[in-house]
Amino acid sequence: MTSPPLNSTTLNTIFSDCRQCGACCKRYRRIRLQPEEVPFIKRMGGYVGMNLSLNELRGHSLKELTAAAKARGEIYMVHPDDKGCIFMEKRNGKHFCKIYHYRPRTCRGFRCNLADNSFMDILGDDAIWLLNQNRFGLDLE
Repeated sequence: MTSPPLNSTTLNTIFSDCRQCGACCKRYRRIRLQPEEVPFIKRMGGYVGMNLSLNELRGHSLKELTAAAKARGEIYMVHPDDKGCIFMEKRNGKHFCKIYHYRPRTCRGFRCNLADNSFMDILGDDAIWLLNQNRFGLDLE
């Protein structure tokens, strides 16, 4: 049996409205940033990084690897611990984003699905897939 095609219509039928539970902001350890979002996140105190391996660091300088990651669009807001996003705060039992009106594009496109972990198996830890786009930023077909 094959799984249904992963397209925006299918995704829209299984996502729920936000319950302000904070699960999304706690679950994803890295959020892909657009190049123009990086300075703002840094200025606001967020952690910005890239996905590098020790093997890459052995062969190239950090400056070279940073430039290459920027060129590929692989710069992330990173949540270094299990507390979740640094911009998430809890008030009266609900979670709120401190930078809601200025949050990254990936966060803006996120839609909640708490039914099960099947999306984590398909999408992994990179929330960019939940924008209904593929890894190249093109719309899912």
